[in-house]
Amino acid sequence: MTKVLIKGGRIVTAVDDYVADILIENGKVEAIGRQLNSDEAEQHDATGLLVMPGGIDVHVHMETPMGNGVETCDSFESGTRSAAFGGTTTIIDFAQQFKGDSPKQALDRRLAAAEPQCCVDYGFHVILTDVTRAALAELPDLINQEGVSSFKLYMAYPGVVMVDDAAIYRTMRKVGDHGGMVNLHAENGIVIQAMIEEALEAGQTSPKYHQLTRPQLMEGEATHRVIRIAELAEVPVYIVHLSAKEALAAVVEARDRGIPAFAETCPHYLFLDQSEYDRPGFESAKYVMTPPLRNHECQHALWRGLRFDDLQIVSTDHCPFCFNENAYGILKSKQYGKDSFAKIPNGAPGVEFRLSLLYDGGVNAGRITLNRFVQLTATAPAKMFGLFPQKGTIAVGSDADIVLFDPHQRHTLSASTHHSNVDYSLFEGRSVQGKVQKVFLRGELIVDGEIWLGRAGMGRYLSRAASGRIL
Repeated sequence: MTKVLIKGGRIVTAVDDYVADILIENGKVEAIGRQLNSDEAEQHDATGLLVMPGGIDVHVHMETPMGNGVETCDSFESGTRSAAFGGTTTIIDFAQQFKGDSPKQALDRRLAAAEPQCCVDYGFHVILTDVTRAALAELPDLINQEGVSSFKLYMAYPGVVMVDDAAIYRTMRKVGDHGGMVNLHAENGIVIQAMIEEALEAGQTSPKYHQLTRPQLMEGEATHRVIRIAELAEVPVYIVHLSAKEALAAVVEARDRGIPAFAETCPHYLFLDQSEYDRPGFESAKYVMTPPLRNHECQHALWRGLRFDDLQIVSTDHCPFCFNENAYGILKSKQYGKDSFAKIPNGAPGVEFRLSLLYDGGVNAGRITLNRFVQLTATAPAKMFGLFPQKGTIAVGSDADIVLFDPHQRHTLSASTHHSNVDYSLFEGRSVQGKVQKVFLRGELIVDGEIWLGRAGMGRYLSRAASGRIL
């Protein structure tokens, strides 16, 4: 059946809020209006529900190698299924260039892994770690031919993925004229490495020292520095997983001067704080992600940034490792670093809970409006990374990626009910109001309550237009 009719829901986009019906044909929104009818359409009653564009998570790490054989525990299939149950219908993952590798080889490798597995639509940012002349020469074709318009560089993890300021500048100059944008992991990796070495030399090996050796000041310093480099290169810049008020201050200052500086934050920085590192024993390793959790002052600053558009997107940085060694082995487990915080696999899960958390703690709590909620989770990601208006809105001609959301249903977040491979949740036992009821991917119902109707390989690769140019 190629026609679907969603009746009587409250349609909410980044700018609209009204009750109407939606007719879907061949995967696209065909019509929006009152009292639409179609005898041959599959019908869904959305009375009392919010009808929103499918979420877009622009920062996830599915089956991602981290070095030394360590790898995230979600496959493309399990991770995108989990995303779908959380109301996310598009992800942008990463294709990492290794030393001696080419960016095109990195993309081809990830496309081959993702294509038979992904349950939702997907794209890739390319991570550059070996910024040679040959690598730079490939970037225009990646943008113009492959639809990859964003490239990630690390200012942290020296000797592994970190690149220097000259490589950042050269990459910005190369991609800027072609509609490309550079995404930065902004921390002063050299100083942080020195602090890590000091801690280890003093015998300080417990998980809490992960947080203590990655101070807010070093996130703020790197964010300020890379924005200045982008200003010199005359290109937009995007700061990933921003957590510190010092980093946000650098973004605000740049935006006040008219510089196209953008940033995202993540639910764990909005709802959790550094007290999680006081948990006994190795338990706090669950919260070892980079940047680490910060204090309440930072949380307050982040919420203000979301309200006033100094932060444009809420992504998850879904980078899951099991807490226990079973059932996927120590190389996919936090236990790999049980003897030293410096070896704990760095990352945390979150792709399934983003919409429920942000609706409950943002909209219900009066911190953001319903339209702003849709902007942060769907529309701004689509615009920022070259997917709008195909994705990120409900409009005639757009892909029918649609979520039916019950704003009143309470439920409890738990690893026992989520659909990721990871064996714990950062938000275990947290009660939230607002739950995904049905999810459509290009008009096809893939989630119906707790029933999975999707399938591996139904997701399509998305060739993207320019990044950072329309918002």
